[in-house]
Amino acid sequence: MSQVSRVVAEADGGSRGNPGPAGYGAVVFSADRSQVLAERRASLGVATNNVAEYNGLIAALSAAADVGAREVAVRMDSKLVVEQMSGRWKVKHPDMIPLQRKAAELARGFDSVTYEWIPRSQNSHADALANEAMDAAAEGVDLLELPDAGPVAKKDAEPVAKKTESPGWTGAMGEPTRLLLLRHGQTPMSVDRRYSGRGNPELTELGLNQADSAATILGARTDIDAIVASPLTRAQQTAAATARRLGLAVATVDGLIETDFGDWEGLTFGEAKQRYPEQHQAWLGKTSVAPPNGESFDAVRTRIEATRDQLLTEYAGKTVLVVTHVTPIKMLLQLALDVGPSLLYRLHLDLASLSIAEFYPDGGSSVRLVNDTSHLATLG
Repeated sequence: MSQVSRVVAEADGGSRGNPGPAGYGAVVFSADRSQVLAERRASLGVATNNVAEYNGLIAALSAAADVGAREVAVRMDSKLVVEQMSGRWKVKHPDMIPLQRKAAELARGFDSVTYEWIPRSQNSHADALANEAMDAAAEGVDLLELPDAGPVAKKDAEPVAKKTESPGWTGAMGEPTRLLLLRHGQTPMSVDRRYSGRGNPELTELGLNQADSAATILGARTDIDAIVASPLTRAQQTAAATARRLGLAVATVDGLIETDFGDWEGLTFGEAKQRYPEQHQAWLGKTSVAPPNGESFDAVRTRIEATRDQLLTEYAGKTVLVVTHVTPIKMLLQLALDVGPSLLYRLHLDLASLSIAEFYPDGGSSVRLVNDTSHLATLG
């Protein structure tokens, strides 16, 4: 292959479930993007989005070196990778540190490397290669890197059809409705660990940063068809961050509102226990017991079950980002797992965490992810 001095390298990576079946894609263009000089793609087994994206960058830089490039303009739709490689964001997550070091080592072999964030729509070639690799990973096939075929005329990548096959062991049939369950970011109430139900605090500065971090990961996905959110401000603000990235509107769903904690609103656990000892103890033991002037977990489950059915009807076979609160997310996971109420008391969900549940047309369901916070690693 003839050597070139300047190239454009584009890369992408993704995971079906984060973590889940993962793969990456990379393409090296001539400086004017008229020719494809090299392509790379590979499945990674089970990994996170960020791990796949870094592997895509490493493949792109390696391919650029193989064609003899001295100056590389890297373009990716992963803001995390672009900001970390540019030195503006620290790399704290242990899975990312060795990958960032490997990419930096490769970059030092060139005269210059620049990094630019681009919208997902402008990264279609690498995205298509990454999707092929993810498809292979989902099917348990080791898809190896493509051999270089020499310069070819540039062509637009054809869109890759969304694959949402059910886990083989569940027996579920049909295309599922996939709910990406995102808890809202931090508020002043969560800082002090106070009951926060129908009160309407806004996100703190950290909460806004958590929403942006979630949006960076979710905004890189190609499968989100709609965004719905609780009517409360903290959920609306969290949803808006991803909506801006994807160019989607946020539909308000009243049924996704948090539990009404009644007279306990604004109290800490200890304060509620001290002021209402008998009611608080009973509430901890029975889902039929409501806080004074509040809502029982049984009532919440009835509401959430109806809301789930509403979403499955309106968004059948689609992927929906659902931005809500800790109790509704626990209820949706409980419904997907078909387990008893003990889950409500034993399952921990962090602020701005992501969980994924799928519901199938035949009544089957599965949980793909619970309490993922890897996207918050850069916030410390």
